[in-house]
Amino acid sequence: DSGDSVSELREWRPVIYRKCTDSLWLLLFFLFWAGLMFITGYAVVAGAAERLVLGYDSFGNICGRKNTPVKGAPLSGQDMTNKKYVFFLNSCSLEMQSLKISSLSLCVSSCPQEQLNSLEDLQSFARNNGSCLCVYNLNISSYTLGPKAAELCPTLPVPPSKSFPLLNRCVPQDPECYSKYASVLISMVNEMDVFHRILSGILAGRDTVIGLSVLALAFSFILVLAFRFIRTLLVHTLIALVVFGLLFVSGVLWWLYYDYRNDPSTELETEKENVKFLLGYAVFSTIVTVVLLSLILVLRKRLQFTVQLFQIVAKIIGRIPFLLFQPLWTLLILIVFWVFWVAVLLSLGTAGTAQTTSGGHVEYRALSGICYMVWYHFIGLIWTSEFILACQQMTIAGAVVTCYFNRNKNSPPPHPVLSSISVLFCYHLGTAIKGSFLITVLRIPRIVLLYLYNILNQKESACAKCLFKCCFCCFWCLESCLRYFNQHAYTTTAINGTNFCTSAKDAVFILAKNSAKLASISWFGDFILFLGKVFVVCFTVFGGLMAFNYHRELQAWVVPLLLIGFFAYVTSHSFLSVFEVTADAMVLCFAIDMETNDGSAEKPYFVDQELLTFVSQSNKLTAGQKHRSRRPFQDNEDGTELQPMV
Repeated sequence: DSGDSVSELREWRPVIYRKCTDSLWLLLFFLFWAGLMFITGYAVVAGAAERLVLGYDSFGNICGRKNTPVKGAPLSGQDMTNKKYVFFLNSCSLEMQSLKISSLSLCVSSCPQEQLNSLEDLQSFARNNGSCLCVYNLNISSYTLGPKAAELCPTLPVPPSKSFPLLNRCVPQDPECYSKYASVLISMVNEMDVFHRILSGILAGRDTVIGLSVLALAFSFILVLAFRFIRTLLVHTLIALVVFGLLFVSGVLWWLYYDYRNDPSTELETEKENVKFLLGYAVFSTIVTVVLLSLILVLRKRLQFTVQLFQIVAKIIGRIPFLLFQPLWTLLILIVFWVFWVAVLLSLGTAGTAQTTSGGHVEYRALSGICYMVWYHFIGLIWTSEFILACQQMTIAGAVVTCYFNRNKNSPPPHPVLSSISVLFCYHLGTAIKGSFLITVLRIPRIVLLYLYNILNQKESACAKCLFKCCFCCFWCLESCLRYFNQHAYTTTAINGTNFCTSAKDAVFILAKNSAKLASISWFGDFILFLGKVFVVCFTVFGGLMAFNYHRELQAWVVPLLLIGFFAYVTSHSFLSVFEVTADAMVLCFAIDMETNDGSAEKPYFVDQELLTFVSQSNKLTAGQKHRSRRPFQDNEDGTELQPMV
């Protein structure tokens, strides 16, 4: 009896170990999110995102809403519901001191559309439009009579301005004034940290960014439907569109760069920054175009086998049609989380205490420790996003494994997606948390290196720049490899039910043993999927170029264009990952099937004839003419020929 108990304990030891490790990772993730909730609560209490979004005057009033009084500031606490725009009293001679504009600012209901040359013009504008451009405690009737009217009113002449929705500021339209105004804003943004620059980019072109994000979403969904019913002609059409898109986007970028560079009116800092980044975009796009065109030319003979691969994958997805909707739920969850993250970041960026200065003005001083909270919040963005994507990969892999290892191919198991989700939440959350944590650990050094590189970029240290670039590339390669093995580890976990480390070890062993047979199969499929992502990014970025080009005088669209390209890639990757994860899971299931079964009556194969024929033909093409006489797959030990399941 004692011997039986010991043997049972040994059998249950791996299960107990897996449950303990999963519980520890769940506890760690829970504690991390408890810290995020603390930061969220602190940001809600101490921050005021409305100040950044709506703008505020020099007396602590937020434009466009009712305000509470600030002690020591008699002009604070006013109702600014109808006054939505920030107006600077000396917009033609702005100066910046400690990341703050020194000019007095007011909340006004409308910006002056015409130039105002005298105090009488200011008085007439206030009476006709209901928009007072002088300090609040000066009556309209006193604009021309008061002894301090010249000090409390804007510097004359007041240039015409437009209520452009750039942080709700009245932007002067006079070329000279606008040049100084834009220079101060750009220099202020450039001296901010990276988080505030990202926020400024989001808010500057928020309407265009939202519209183009919807366009990227539509392109991705159309591409998923196209891959679902893929044919040879469709693949050739996709490649033709990708080639056209790459050439067209590269040509448009070079044309815009040439147009901006030779434009005699390009004198503002915003336009000069656009020219520099246009050159970088054009060079990068040209290099990508040349590399992808070369690969397409070399791999053109593989297109037929790629079509067969996707037809097999589409057949599996046809048995599990709800897999096509899985990226949609994932993307919705990611969008909700990203909106929450940006809202908290906005609140953290405005967390500060109101302090009264001379003249009854109000300044907001940043609280200590905000920088550390922002970094913690940023780590939460990476880890949580990777965890959500890992859950999607495990859900898809679990559904594919359930259908592959089913004896009756004509009768798939009921609700494989729901079954995979329930197994994930009951048993494998720790695996998803650990895999996403490893990706986060490798990504943080890349971000730190990029931050240090931007600092050293101003000191012209060529040796340090080269060293940082090499380290950055090394971490990127490590992260890419880890992503590849993570995906196969999730599939192995869905098959064997083991923990992350054991599954990763088994996946590496199987992939290394069958690398010659299976590497080419998944590689060409991933290449076609990558072309699909390039297709979405190219046409979305082209739409962004056309949209932002119409606002070249008023917008620095460098950051919004980067955000659009990033979102387009993430969206297309999220949708097309269904085919990528399905293909990789199918190939890994095939390899495990070959390792554990021998084709006999006692151990028949789970693979069907179509997949076996495809793998055999693909390996014949890869091996070359001298390997054509060999059997396509043989067991390494007894040489048993692999036979499809009957």
